[in-house]
Amino acid sequence: MLENSKILITGGTGSFGKCFVEMTLKKFNPKNIFIYSRDEMKQWEMSEKYKDDERVKFIIGDVRDRERLSRCLDNIDYVVHAAATKIVPTAEYNPFECVKTNIIGAMNVIDTCIDKKVKRVVALSTDKACNPVNLYGATKLASDKLFIAGSVNSNNVRTKFAVVRYGNVMGSRGSVIPFFLKKKNEGVLPITDSRMTRFMITLNQGVELVWHTFNDMLGGEIYVKKIPSIKVLNIAKVVAPKAKHKIIGIRPGEKLHEQMISSEDAPHTYEYKDYYKILPALNNLSKDQKRIGEGTKVASDFTYSSEKNTDWMEDLVLQEWIEENQTKIEGI
Repeated sequence: MLENSKILITGGTGSFGKCFVEMTLKKFNPKNIFIYSRDEMKQWEMSEKYKDDERVKFIIGDVRDRERLSRCLDNIDYVVHAAATKIVPTAEYNPFECVKTNIIGAMNVIDTCIDKKVKRVVALSTDKACNPVNLYGATKLASDKLFIAGSVNSNNVRTKFAVVRYGNVMGSRGSVIPFFLKKKNEGVLPITDSRMTRFMITLNQGVELVWHTFNDMLGGEIYVKKIPSIKVLNIAKVVAPKAKHKIIGIRPGEKLHEQMISSEDAPHTYEYKDYYKILPALNNLSKDQKRIGEGTKVASDFTYSSEKNTDWMEDLVLQEWIEENQTKIEGI
């Protein structure tokens, strides 16, 4: 599907964007990938890697700027929406900046993609959008709802939208692994709560889920990959076995455990081999057999939460991953 196509990725200089560009160029050989982001320094650094690859183009722009976004979507086939304000405490203290990027930015992406007749759009979401307790999660939930409605409520028959929901992306900028790696030489690691658990997904898995979504989507679905959980305390022990731990308490907006599918989502959720799919409740589309395919409906009280997960990442697996990806982990 992505072969010989024109793809635009918002927030393309972030951890996911860099991985998506590298993997997609190798696997699908698209005609062009346009990196749309507002950080000129990150673009300059990334452009050094692709200075001899005419397929990769860089555009300075902000998803808050609808006119700029619209101008850059001419003749684009597929869009990956990865731009976001995502640091939980930052969002709590700067709420409207988060709203402008995560909600108004999402509206701009939806409207301009419809206007420019983009074929398919996949938006990146987060486990924090499920039963949110923080502003970041609330804005991403609103964003998810906007993308779903963009597919099922408009008269548009060309542009289709879907969402992928992730857990903690291992090694990404601002996440727990690079934070602990940066702190380990101090001899003390701050732990918010010894009981805290998180879902863990690699960047490669995240990219592969986006590829699958582009191929499978009919519009309005949320895709949730089956991934392991781990205790944050275990991450600290793997990263710095000799370090002491200082319990500092949960930060503003944090959850003790994360959830990707709630019991309220369960009536519209179907299970597949490697993922779950939440179908849109609007217009009875959660009963659409084409969207269901070979899926099996989950139990009415089903939840997918990090503390009740049946799949747990072993310490040795995490240690091996860190050793193999040391040079790729951002922020250390």
